[in-house]
Amino acid sequence: MTDFDPAAEVLIRTEGSLGRLTLNRPKAINALNITMIRQMTAALEAWRHDSDIDIVLIDGAGERGLCAGGDVRALYDEIVAGHPERTLDFFRAEYTLNAMIAEYPKPVVAFADGVTMGGGIGLAGHAAIRVVTERSKLAMPETRIGFTPDVGGTYLLGRAPGRIGEYLGVTGTTMSGSDAIYAGFADYYVPSAHLDELREALAKRADPTSPSELVLLFDETPEPSPLVAERAWIDEVFSADTIGEVAQRLSERQEGAASATAALLTELAPTGLAVTLEAVREAREGDLRAALEGEYRRVLWFGAHHPDLVEGIRAQLVDKDRSPKWKPATIAELAPDATAAARAYVPEVALFD
Repeated sequence: MTDFDPAAEVLIRTEGSLGRLTLNRPKAINALNITMIRQMTAALEAWRHDSDIDIVLIDGAGERGLCAGGDVRALYDEIVAGHPERTLDFFRAEYTLNAMIAEYPKPVVAFADGVTMGGGIGLAGHAAIRVVTERSKLAMPETRIGFTPDVGGTYLLGRAPGRIGEYLGVTGTTMSGSDAIYAGFADYYVPSAHLDELREALAKRADPTSPSELVLLFDETPEPSPLVAERAWIDEVFSADTIGEVAQRLSERQEGAASATAALLTELAPTGLAVTLEAVREAREGDLRAALEGEYRRVLWFGAHHPDLVEGIRAQLVDKDRSPKWKPATIAELAPDATAAARAYVPEVALFD
């Protein structure tokens, strides 16, 4: 086993033929900053051609979760201070890492144990082998802060069954482990009590056992996904062409969950909802890199040209008054072309070289 700095924000070490990347900011539920992203990228580059490393494992320190997402408070500070170019650097580095994980030549295993949201999905959701537990809470909650899903989240949402992806993206609903498997965000369900055994098996496995075969030894059948029972109304509602039509269809449904969703949409940023609905559908048609490029355009547009992102972070994380003032304030006030500027935005620096 290699030596590592136990105080580092990412613990990088090898155990047998296993390369381990452990996010190590447990007090912040391992929220990502650009230093962590660069450290993970450098480690993956170093291991790419290292014949001693056969598998990479991404996990998180502490009991609360793999990763609560990107450090959006730092994002807020940069935008308010007038440094939008630094947000470009962050997103460019993060999305490049997301693509690297998806395209990595060696199997990447991710333990999405506990909270795995936003940027955490960008790490775990694109791994070759994605493990959830009974503690897993997965979500793309960006619309809760007037934003839109990124880190390749639209690519995953676009491939969920039926209109589940539009529903999860627009509402930011939290998935259980069984929901995540059903929606295509995870592959295996392993009780958290067995994760240490699985880690050891991955590190000490006897060739030619594949990591998938090892994970199957620990895999169990979770409780049925609640999303399955809600699928009928979700598909009918979220097949509507616009977010305004989605809201109208919700108001006509009798299901309790549909009524709760209707109420939720009145609290969220109308522009973020409209942009998200369009982004998920656009990502359904292309590959991961195309989805990341679409997200990059939209995210940088929000950071530089729309007030809802800063206002959403302010209301949720800075002043914590939970009373954001969105512009426009209601879905009914959205312009017919409300998504056009975000869709067409051209960043100063391309995402991929």
